[in-house]
Amino acid sequence: MRPSFHNPLGLYGGIAYSGFSTFIGGREPWTFKHGDPDHKRLKPAKECTPIDYPKPDGKISFDLLTSVALTGTNHEGDQPPHLTLKDDTVPVKTNLTTYDGPEGRFCPAGVYEFVPLESGEGQRLQINAQNCIHCKTCDIKDPTQNINWVVPEGGGGPAYNGISNRSNKLFCNARNVADQ
Repeated sequence: MRPSFHNPLGLYGGIAYSGFSTFIGGREPWTFKHGDPDHKRLKPAKECTPIDYPKPDGKISFDLLTSVALTGTNHEGDQPPHLTLKDDTVPVKTNLTTYDGPEGRFCPAGVYEFVPLESGEGQRLQINAQNCIHCKTCDIKDPTQNINWVVPEGGGGPAYNGISNRSNKLFCNARNVADQ
């Protein structure tokens, strides 16, 4: 339904279409498109205003390392890399120069960070693949499509089983309470 809001009627056209689509159960014989893919929609840094985000409070919002720890992400130390660059020069030459290094911001797990070169002149992109939560945002959002995400070796990544087990326990407990 979201692409339906990108029309000449704007908000009201989107609301009307959403109501219509809901009424017919989503069985319309067409599909609206968003237009360009995400990686083509990123604006150069000079056209944007920096956003000052509030610091995490530890109750509702958490810092990056705590959030990654909550996913239960685990990768073996000797596995082959699942995040590679097609061209090692692109992150600094193009992404950092034009877009102010979006890799450091679009990754929810802090996998990509620009660090100073040992010579002290310039920066390089460092990939912390052990933090990867396999969301594929880097593969989708990289403006130069230079990042290659491949399926990692089996057994690594977020602990989806742990998440499922916790959800199942919560569901069962809620059902037991409802039955009483």
